[in-house]
Amino acid sequence: MDATQKLNFLISNKNLDSDLRHIAEKVRADQRITFEEGVMLYEKGEVSYLGVLANYIRERKHGNHTYFNRNFHIEPTNVCVYDCKFCSYSRMIKEREEGWEMDVDAMMDVVKKYDNEPVTEVHITGGVVPKQNLAFYAEFFKRCKEHRPELHIKGLTPVEYYYIFKKAKLSHYEGMKYLKECGLDSMPGGGAEIFHPEIREKIAHDKCTADQWLDIHGQAHKLGMHTNATMLYGHIEEFWHRVDHMERLRQLQDKTSGFQTFIPLKFRNKDNQMEHVSEVSVIEDLRNYAIARIYLDNFSHIKAYWAMISRETAQLSLAYGVDDIDGTLDDTTKIYSMAGAEEQIPAMSTKELVQLIKNVGRHPIERDTLYNVVTDYSDYVFEDDTKKKYYSLPVINS
Repeated sequence: MDATQKLNFLISNKNLDSDLRHIAEKVRADQRITFEEGVMLYEKGEVSYLGVLANYIRERKHGNHTYFNRNFHIEPTNVCVYDCKFCSYSRMIKEREEGWEMDVDAMMDVVKKYDNEPVTEVHITGGVVPKQNLAFYAEFFKRCKEHRPELHIKGLTPVEYYYIFKKAKLSHYEGMKYLKECGLDSMPGGGAEIFHPEIREKIAHDKCTADQWLDIHGQAHKLGMHTNATMLYGHIEEFWHRVDHMERLRQLQDKTSGFQTFIPLKFRNKDNQMEHVSEVSVIEDLRNYAIARIYLDNFSHIKAYWAMISRETAQLSLAYGVDDIDGTLDDTTKIYSMAGAEEQIPAMSTKELVQLIKNVGRHPIERDTLYNVVTDYSDYVFEDDTKKKYYSLPVINS
């Protein structure tokens, strides 16, 4: 059966809960579900039911297409003024000897390493330190564009920008406008965590608020930039906190249409201040992807990071609403491994990634940052090349 037949079969099941049938009928009719229905999906929806709904939406939007990109990643610093309880990556200012702080020349050295590689994007994010200020990033963006004009710069999150703009005494709009003029092209989705203050205060009390995060994305959208959004799930939040988070994103997207992709990020409990909190199961991962696909009807894409959740779970996620598993990568980024991801030294060639997608009956498409097709790999024949080329994946803030 195809996705439509499976949904029709599900709806015709006389034993299906009436509330869940009503939601399934709304999905079939391409109607938006309510906040209360979103919570109900978390409380009542079994993984098989959610998969049918989410895959129907995924295939209605994208068919079998599954996207990935080739980029590289720069982490300017892992030293940070903020004290997020879930973070395994950063080091506080007082512990800065355990971390690193790059200057602009060092960042440009990373860019130049990829001069002869077919990458389309540089992704920049990391900690927050005073000396990496507005002038610092303005200089890097300008030099990067001068060196490789076609390279798309996807840089920093509202966590960094809020701090930088406040120090520079600029409004969010003024700051984003200036950095766009310097070469910034788009913004990743990190720092969102959980928006509701009841949870945010406990896990990330000193970083920008939900309203500030949303406003910076909104200003970027006004300037014609596309951005991503994330949600950190599976820790101390309740189901309704997740729906509240997605509802705020959905409302902003209704106004701006500037978000491209939503990335649910699984909480990992290794080497952080929340080690006592158990991680959720793979079943809950799949349920969460599926509900995100159902709830965020105005988002084009749902992304899963294979390096964070494992190759096998990423394959499974493609039947639960996910249409993007990001891309090939090398082992330079530390955010995954330091948080306890399955892939401690993640590396997958383009050929391996294409095969991973094909093995579950999907259609691999290499994209650029804005989802323009770079290469359609459905019938692509790889040359016999024993030397694998690796590219870095955006960190969890993407």
